[in-house]
Amino acid sequence: MSNNIILDKTYAFALQMVKLSQKLIFEKKEYVLSKQVLRSGTSIGANTEEAIGGISKKDFIHKLTIAYKEARETKYWLRLLKDSEYIEEKEFKIYFDAVEEILRILYSIINSSRKNLQYERN
Repeated sequence: MSNNIILDKTYAFALQMVKLSQKLIFEKKEYVLSKQVLRSGTSIGANTEEAIGGISKKDFIHKLTIAYKEARETKYWLRLLKDSEYIEEKEFKIYFDAVEEILRILYSIINSSRKNLQYERN
């Protein structure tokens, strides 16, 4: 644990997406959607980690915005996996709720960071 809620949550979510991708490949023989959800689902945490190491506040906001977009994309792939019956509703809900929470946190951080950046410019 890193003492940073968003880093911890995005890392834990990335691990869930790795396991989901493995399950889809080995149990369902599904290769395309599993790669998509793996890529976008792990990218959320990677971009959040990059944001923490950003060289400026503007860079920080930019990287978190990318993480936000990747989280939105992950929601799409999860819905598609559920509706195509590769994952069950119960499993979907666990992942979907987790990514929704991440989206809310990222949105809040991005908005407050933008306000702080604008305040500093004035």
